[in-house]
Amino acid sequence: MEDDPADLGPDPRARRLPRAAQPFREPRYRVLVASMTLSLFGAGMWIVAVAWQVIAQGGGPAELSIVATGAATGLIAAVLVGGALADRIPQRRIMIAVEGAKALSLGVASVLTLTGGIEIWHLALVSVVLGIADGFYYPAYSALLPAILPAGQLLAANGVEGMLRPIIMQAAGPAVASATIAVASPGAAFALIATAQVLAMGFLVVMRAAPSRREPGEPAGGSARRHPIMSMLTDVRDGFAYMLRTSWLLGTLSYFTLLVLVLMGPIEVLLPFAVKDQAGGGPAGFALALAAFGIGGAAGSLLVASRVLPRRYLTVMNLLWGLGCVPIALIGVTNDLWVMVAALFVAGFAFEAGTVIWGTLLQRRVPASLLGRVSSLDFFVSLALMPVSMAVAGPVGEAIGLAPAFLVAGLVPPVLAIAAIVLFRMPRDEIAHPLADTGPASGLDTD
Repeated sequence: MEDDPADLGPDPRARRLPRAAQPFREPRYRVLVASMTLSLFGAGMWIVAVAWQVIAQGGGPAELSIVATGAATGLIAAVLVGGALADRIPQRRIMIAVEGAKALSLGVASVLTLTGGIEIWHLALVSVVLGIADGFYYPAYSALLPAILPAGQLLAANGVEGMLRPIIMQAAGPAVASATIAVASPGAAFALIATAQVLAMGFLVVMRAAPSRREPGEPAGGSARRHPIMSMLTDVRDGFAYMLRTSWLLGTLSYFTLLVLVLMGPIEVLLPFAVKDQAGGGPAGFALALAAFGIGGAAGSLLVASRVLPRRYLTVMNLLWGLGCVPIALIGVTNDLWVMVAALFVAGFAFEAGTVIWGTLLQRRVPASLLGRVSSLDFFVSLALMPVSMAVAGPVGEAIGLAPAFLVAGLVPPVLAIAAIVLFRMPRDEIAHPLADTGPASGLDTD
C-alpha cells in the first residue's frame, strides 16, 4: 500500500508556496479540484438553463418551484445513505458513479429538449436525480480529502473549495449558460452541462486511488455481517449516536439549524422585494446583491485558507457565523442598493470563512470511519429547516414588514452563537483538543 500523505511530515518545498496553494503540490488533489470545478460549473449552468426552459414552456413560479424542490428533496432523501456508503466503499468510486449519473440524466434532458419532447415533470425528475447525486457526492468528497492531503493542508483545501463555489457555480456557470441560451437554446446548455459532467467523471477515472484510512477488512460501524439494509440503518444510527455524544458537534449543528431557519428565508424570499420596493432596483440589482454575497464568500474563504487554523477555532467559527449576520439587519431599513450590496458582501465573507473552518474541523476531529456519515448529517441538518424558513418568510414579511424581518435575521444569530458557545462549553473543548497546523491528523474524537 502506498504511504498516506497524512502520515508524512510536511514537504519543505511546500513551505515556499503561499499557504492557500500548498495542497496543489499533491497530484491527486489537482485532479480532484479539476473534477470538482467542472461539476460546480455544470451546477451553475443548470440553475439558469432549467429556469429558462421552464419559462420557454410557459411555466411560472409554481412550475419552477416544483423543479427546484426536486433537488432539495433528492438531496435530503439521499444524503444519510450517501454518508454511510462513503464510510464503506472507496469514495472515488462513489464520485465517478455520481458524475456518470448526472451526465446521463442531463444528456437525456438535452435530447428531449432539442427534439421538443421535454415536459415539466421531466425537468423535475432530472432535478431529483441531481439532488440525489449531490447527496452521495459531498460526503464522499469530504471523506476523501483527508486521505490525499496532510492534516495541515486541509484548511487551505477547504478554502479553495469555498472560493471556487461562488466564482464557478454562482458566476461563471450562470454566465456561460446565459450566453449559450442567447445564441442557441436551453437544450444546448443542457448538452454543455452533460459534457462538463463527463469530463468531471474522466478526471476522477484517471486519478490515482487514495489509500484507505482504515485497515483492510475493517467493518464500517461494526455492521458488515448483517443484512445489507439493517447494516446501513445501523451505520446511520451510529452516525447519529456519535453526534449526540460529541458536544462540539451537537452544539454547532443545533445552532446552525436555527441559523438557517432565521436567515435563509429572508435572504431567498424577502431580498428581491427589498431590492425592488426600497432601492427601486430590478433583476440586475438583485443579481448584483447575490453576487456580492458570493464574492464576499470567495474573499473570506481565500483569507482563511491563507492562514493557520485559529487556536480558538470553535469560538471563532461560531462568532463568524453569528456576527457576520449583523449587517443583514441594515437591508430592511436602507433605500440604497449599495448598502445592501455591502451588507451582503460582509455577510458572505464571514459566512464562508466560518464554513471553511467547519469543513476542516470535521476532517480533523471526526474519526475516519465516521467522517462520511457525519458529513452527511451536516448536510441533512443544515437543510432540515430550510423549507420551513422559505415557507414562513413570506407571510412573516407581509405581517410585520421587511424591516422587522431583516432585523430578526441580523440580530438573532449572534445571540444563538453566544448561547451555543457557552451552553456547549466550546472554549474548554477547543483548548482540550488543540489542532496542530502541520503534520498528521490529530485530536480525533474517538469516544
